[in-house]
Amino acid sequence: MQFDYRAGGFNVIDNGHTVQVNVASGNTIQVGGRRYELQQFHFHRPSEERINGRQYDMDVHLVHKDPEGRLAVVAVLLERGAAQNVVQAVWNNLPLEKGIEQPTSTVLDLNHLLPPDRGYYTYMGSLTTPPCSEGVLWMVMRQPVPVAQGQIDIFSRLYPMNATPGESGKLGA
Repeated sequence: MQFDYRAGGFNVIDNGHTVQVNVASGNTIQVGGRRYELQQFHFHRPSEERINGRQYDMDVHLVHKDPEGRLAVVAVLLERGAAQNVVQAVWNNLPLEKGIEQPTSTVLDLNHLLPPDRGYYTYMGSLTTPPCSEGVLWMVMRQPVPVAQGQIDIFSRLYPMNATPGESGKLGA
């Protein structure tokens, strides 16, 4: 998987299920000979994916689409540690009301949301939120990214538990 993420503008919306970030065009990944463009990313607490049975504090799903409409999601696991600048930029721009998209004047560089080690697990699955579309290519980054306890707490006040329950997200050796 090759990332081609560029710093750009974004809008934030609390859609009633999660905090979603709609990004400017131009952020892509290439995997399996296909290029997918990033549409949006959103957060879950706790993580929907587990590695070797371990569930993480949160995760972020970066949702991409190719020109034929096929979806590819990159999941980044978030664990308690140091503050995360991209997450903080999103939290600094949270809308005051659900369903209202908050435009920002800030620029995000999503490269800073990715772990240094770009190894990942992959599988074919479905979206974890409606419409639960099938045939989605999932790539779960093996290395988690630190996020501060205070940043976890901010999301937890909005959504203490918005992860899909179940065993479908177990990965590992």
